Amino acid sequence: MRGGFPALYREFTTQDELDGQYDASRSVPDASAFTHLYLQRSSAARAALECIADVAFGPTLSERLDIFPARRPDAPILIFVHGGYWRSRSRKEFSFVARGPVSAGITVVVTDYALCPAVTLDELVRQTRAAAAWVHAHARDFGADPGRIHVAGHSAGGHLSAMLLSTEWERDFGLPTDLVKSGCLISGLFDLAPLPYTWLQPSLQLTWGQVLRNSPVRRLPAKAGPLIVSYGELESAEFRRQGDDFLSAWREHGLAGDLLLQPEKNHYTVIDGFLEHGSALCKALIHQIGA
Repeated sequence: MRGGFPALYREFTTQDELDGQYDASRSVPDASAFTHLYLQRSSAARAALECIADVAFGPTLSERLDIFPARRPDAPILIFVHGGYWRSRSRKEFSFVARGPVSAGITVVVTDYALCPAVTLDELVRQTRAAAAWVHAHARDFGADPGRIHVAGHSAGGHLSAMLLSTEWERDFGLPTDLVKSGCLISGLFDLAPLPYTWLQPSLQLTWGQVLRNSPVRRLPAKAGPLIVSYGELESAEFRRQGDDFLSAWREHGLAGDLLLQPEKNHYTVIDGFLEHGSALCKALIHQIGA
């Protein structure tokens, strides 16, 4: 209790305090400028790279993905899951993340999902898992290796990518236990407990059951490949702490993981490294993937 008020989450006692930490748009002068920048970069990437667009991986209109094949046989695959707080954005704003990895011989699949509140967070997790299962089943069709699937995600996509790492692939899908070989989680959210107390709750409509089921820090896998946790130096204290706490829990669980701190990067510029295979972010990914 602080100042006579009970804590909502950790030391935070008011929604405004939590919003100040979890509303990334407050951390930059004009967040909308990054939306336009992402769209411009992504349009240019689709024009420059081979793109197999609008591929259905499920029955609903939201279950679509775009494939950016690398020009090498049996290429490893990087599935990228976009951010937007589970309530906004789409894969079309994130085509640019294919630039660096494809130039290093990695096929990139940028996947989509339905948005809250039209569906629940449980459904977003299901759709993201269905996308990864589809990629495994169809990798040979686009010249890639189904035995070398890796995942990366930003913000809400970092959360969804972490949920892929905890999936019981053999039990639930009849697929290899190690379907996902490694993960790169960028500015992700791994403990969802504060979110029902924030401005996001009207859109997410989280129940406590959903919070517990879908908090990756509570669902660490028994076995998993190597992990990169990354965030920007200029992000809020809570975004940085969420990454640190998840990485600590991951390591304490006996799993391998590394931190990639990105100096002078904020929540929106922290994925700029995908543009160039020589960036610190891409170098770490390429090394982890073994490309």
